[in-house]
Amino acid sequence: MTREDSKLSSGANKHSLSPGEWAGVRASVFLLLTFLFLLLGGSSAFAHEVRPAYLELRQTSPDTYAALWKVPGRGEDMRLGLYVELPAGCTNVTAPRATMVNNAFTERWSVKCAGGLTGGTIHIAGLSATMTDVLVRLERLDGTTQVTRLTPSAPSLVVEAAPRALAVARTYLVLGVAHILGGIDHLLFVLALLILVKGTRRLIATVTAFTLAHSLTLAGATLGFVHVPGPPVEAAIALSIVFVASEIMPSRQGRAGLTERFPWVVAFAFGLLHGFGFASALNEVGLPQAAIPVALLCFNVGVELGQLLFIASVFAIIGLARQVTRRIGVSQPAWAWRVAPYAIGSVAMFWVIQRLAAF
Repeated sequence: MTREDSKLSSGANKHSLSPGEWAGVRASVFLLLTFLFLLLGGSSAFAHEVRPAYLELRQTSPDTYAALWKVPGRGEDMRLGLYVELPAGCTNVTAPRATMVNNAFTERWSVKCAGGLTGGTIHIAGLSATMTDVLVRLERLDGTTQVTRLTPSAPSLVVEAAPRALAVARTYLVLGVAHILGGIDHLLFVLALLILVKGTRRLIATVTAFTLAHSLTLAGATLGFVHVPGPPVEAAIALSIVFVASEIMPSRQGRAGLTERFPWVVAFAFGLLHGFGFASALNEVGLPQAAIPVALLCFNVGVELGQLLFIASVFAIIGLARQVTRRIGVSQPAWAWRVAPYAIGSVAMFWVIQRLAAF
């Protein structure tokens, strides 16, 4: 080998990563993502801000509607400054009755709109100054519904005469994506699986099993075939994160646990639980009676798109970190990889206790 070849070889080795160093890059990325999620999940101000408000208008006669308005609270006796503005021809039949329960401000009242709401514009005042969304559900006398998601950039909607299939599909697809990306507990579970599962084929099998399982329980619970109380399900979802996080440590020490040996089995079993969690969110919005299959399918597809987007983002960040490490060289303490599983497990255990206490 010539001197030049020796220099080239030495330079290549300098900028390549050994398996141990590559594992360190992955651990660093997972650690960073864990702290990011814990920051988002643990910040009460942020959590309050991103919870959606909910407006329900149920038609009780050709001209009258029963209104329900839920606004996220911001501590004791405080709420987000969001207010419903109905079309000009609408007047209150009964005065709003307000309550504050579980950090949510709720109002109920009856309103009369001459000629009905069709063609009128509903506006949420103050929405443009927030980071939250508003889910609006209009239920007509004939059983048809219109569900729309309002955002700070689009705080108004025009009431349609009848829901269009394309509009229903778009609304529920976006709801599915928003729900999974806003569900810190679901994403922490997926992140823990990504830390544990090695190999592309095993990862694909694991994600497929998780998808199949929560699709089954989402459909069964939403359509009324299965009913499970919400609080126990939420506690069990948090416990599933504890279980998977607890198996990361033995795995890194050479003792393969159940999740590493049979990841698709664990993903399927816990996916059934997470499907009930997705169903509870969908039940709050409801399904349009004239387009139940379309709405259910699109919500589920939205959940999957959001999940795949999250996984793709994780691997994109890992790839970027690998490139940066090659260029500048990064070292980390030998114990750094332990922080992510301990942090995930600790916060998940806090959720278990918190949700059990809420029974």
